[in-house]
Amino acid sequence: MIYIYFIMNFNAIQTVLDEAVLSGKLAGVNAAVLYEGREAGYWQSGWADAENRREYSRDTLVRLFSMTKPVTAVAAMLLIEQGKLDLAEEAARYIPELWSLRVCRNGRTETAYRHIRIQDLLNMTSGYTYGGDSDDGERLTSALIDSLNRSAAGDNDITTMDFAARLAGIPVSFEPGTDFQYGLSADLTGAVIEKASGMRFGEFLRKNIFEPLGMNDTDFYCPPEKQDRLANVYSHTDSGLVPFNSPHLGIQPDMRRRPAFESGGAGLVSSIEDYEKFALMLVNKGSLDGKRILNERTVEFLYKSRLRPELQLQFNRKMEHLAGYSYSNFMRVCSEPQYAYALSDVNEFGWDGWLGPYVSIDSGNKVAILCTMQLTGAGYTDTARRVRNIVYSRLNAR
Repeated sequence: MIYIYFIMNFNAIQTVLDEAVLSGKLAGVNAAVLYEGREAGYWQSGWADAENRREYSRDTLVRLFSMTKPVTAVAAMLLIEQGKLDLAEEAARYIPELWSLRVCRNGRTETAYRHIRIQDLLNMTSGYTYGGDSDDGERLTSALIDSLNRSAAGDNDITTMDFAARLAGIPVSFEPGTDFQYGLSADLTGAVIEKASGMRFGEFLRKNIFEPLGMNDTDFYCPPEKQDRLANVYSHTDSGLVPFNSPHLGIQPDMRRRPAFESGGAGLVSSIEDYEKFALMLVNKGSLDGKRILNERTVEFLYKSRLRPELQLQFNRKMEHLAGYSYSNFMRVCSEPQYAYALSDVNEFGWDGWLGPYVSIDSGNKVAILCTMQLTGAGYTDTARRVRNIVYSRLNAR
């Protein structure tokens, strides 16, 4: 068991954030450390809107992108607890177009040997990618993402189930369950949850997660009365940081409209305060302030699951920046901290997003770490690693 020396403060975190802003790496950023059920510290630096000098703050709203995935995983676990989902069952039971699954094999597309299981979706072993040019499946996936982006910018006419049906008609890049590839599996899972629960994906999240936890600023869009809290997105260019205003993965840049496509892999907008509640619920093994979201055994399944050894080899090759980790339930899980690129401990888990938001959850040590920022292509940033190193260096064995 380990604990934090509270006599040692975390002033170094403020320095890390300030240096990231002053160096021009980020327009704005914040961070929070949670310990034993409460916020142990909060820090912020820079601007949510650099052009108008609006400060980045604890109620700044950010697009989570892939930090949506842990929420989708919890939603799937809720349905597993209710007996409405089974990890071994075929996803085609919920998305019928998947019964005709085809796979890219030796330059051709052929009938797949087996169907995609729910566990394949949660472990990113379904065969669906984020597009590319390696095979017909990747090319068609890229075209589908282009369609999502046009819909987000225009008619908003592709629903969660429409997307799932279209993706199901695209051949996978490998036989389900035989390889790991980060991709659109979480978005398919959103459609599965919608069908299994009998309600829209966003409605299911609100009823079962957001409302019980008091996550009042988390949704698939940002309404007019909250637009002045939404951070701008920035990209690096030769002339410095510039605003980015294009759809990405079917997500509207301004988040003004409730989308038809509620993306289980990328669609949520939230604040660090709201996501703190979600993280604390997981640190507390499923409950917060007397509200139980998941049972303890289910939360343990989230962070004790691992890829099978042969799949772990593929993960190691494709996710080299996550050395020391395995993957399951849409999240990294620390399995061998001695190989990690940042200080960690066994069973620490979480994820990050395309724009740089980051969460680390460590139930064993009763610690969670969160960062948010809005920088294109950021992912797992050195800023997040520096913050977590400061925190974990202050944990000492008892």
